[in-house]
Amino acid sequence: MANLKEIRNRIASVSSTMQITSAMKMVSAAKLKKAQDAITAMRPYADKLTELLQGLSASLDSDSGSVYADNREVNKVLVVAITSNRGLAGAFNSNILKQCTILINEKYAGKQVDFVAVGKKANDFLVKKSNVIANHSSVYDDLTFDNVSAIAEDLMEQFTLGNYDRIDIVYNKFKNAATQIIMNEQFLPIVPVEGAENLSSDYVFEPSKIEIIEHLIPKSLKTQLYKGIRDSFASEHGARMTAMHKATDNATDLRDQLKLSYNQARQAAITNEILEIVGGAEALNN
Repeated sequence: MANLKEIRNRIASVSSTMQITSAMKMVSAAKLKKAQDAITAMRPYADKLTELLQGLSASLDSDSGSVYADNREVNKVLVVAITSNRGLAGAFNSNILKQCTILINEKYAGKQVDFVAVGKKANDFLVKKSNVIANHSSVYDDLTFDNVSAIAEDLMEQFTLGNYDRIDIVYNKFKNAATQIIMNEQFLPIVPVEGAENLSSDYVFEPSKIEIIEHLIPKSLKTQLYKGIRDSFASEHGARMTAMHKATDNATDLRDQLKLSYNQARQAAITNEILEIVGGAEALNN
């Protein structure tokens, strides 16, 4: 009977866990819809702005001498690692942290690599691995363009002051609820894409190209960072929903197996009791 009690306790524990994971799945599903709509609506604008920037960037050095296109020898690198503040999202956070480790040990080996953490999970991990100059985990409390713009402005200032020669962004790009793509994008300096100079010929510039560039680049950089955080935010809820769905299914299977084991043990106990009664009755008759 002690075995039956142990199995009953395990069934109750697994059932309780299943209720929690099922509730977390529903919460993430509700949040995912809003986050997915936000990033889906933003992407066309962000992509068009990037296209315009690429079309103008071919003439940055000659026309504007933009400090944001200053290609220097890379000795000091700043990486913006975008994760979540909470776990229970499968490999969502660990994939970003692995990518950051690769950047430290392989891509930028022998160089100074510092980090800006966007998300508590990134900060907790990276403070043990490297130098974290800023932690913006609170941005998720009020995820607006203005709040992200303040982070982008600080990054641009770090680059223009010469504190860093290159700034990268590492985040999860949202594809669907079950799939996130790890992205490692160069934030600064701006690098003109090959053949992009032909794009600018399709536009008439008013006011001058220089004035447009001076306003477009900061706007584009802020939008790029905001899109990355928005992508990560949607990916987080998609990953958590998927992880909790799998956890609920696993808990259901385990509960069913435990119930089967409980019924088998209970049947065996009943059979033993019957055999003892029959054996006792026969002993009395003899």
